[in-house]
Amino acid sequence: MTFATTDICDANEDFIARGELRVLPPIFKAYGGLSQFSGPAVTLKVFEDNTWVRTILDEAGQGRVLVIDGGGSTRCALVGGNLGVLAQKNGWAGILVYGCVRDTLELAQAQVGIRALAAHPQKSVKRNVGERDLQVDIAGVMVRPGEMIYADEDGVLVARKPLV
Repeated sequence: MTFATTDICDANEDFIARGELRVLPPIFKAYGGLSQFSGPAVTLKVFEDNTWVRTILDEAGQGRVLVIDGGGSTRCALVGGNLGVLAQKNGWAGILVYGCVRDTLELAQAQVGIRALAAHPQKSVKRNVGERDLQVDIAGVMVRPGEMIYADEDGVLVARKPLV
C-alpha cells in the first residue's frame, strides 16, 4: 500500500480536530529496511525488559505493527537485529519503539519498518515483566490496540480506523 502521512493529515483535518487521527511528536528515527509501513497496532508496555517483545514478535504478524511503550528509556535497547529478522520472518509490518534499538546495520537489512528514539548498544534485562493489549502512552499520544499506525519519512500517525 502506498500512502503519504502528509496527504492523510491534509485529507482528514476534521479527524485530527476530533482526536480520531493523532500525530506522534517528531522524535522517532527510522531504523528498519522499510521506510513506509502501516497496520493495526498490537500494544505492549515494558520497561528495560524485552522478554515480551520477543514473545509477541514470535507470533504471526499478519501485517500488524508492534507498538512498544518502553517509557522513553534511553538506558538500553528493546529491539535488536535478531528481533528485526524475526519480525520480518513472521510477517510484521513494523515496530514502533518508545525507547531504543541496537544492531542498526542489521535492522536496516530487515524488510520491516522500525521507528525508535535512538540507538543504544546495551541489551535489556530479562525479567519477563510487561503488559500487552492495553492503551499505551507513546510520547504523550495514546495508542489503543487495533488502532491503525501509518509511518513514513514525514512522521507517524495513529488513527481510530483505516484511512487509506
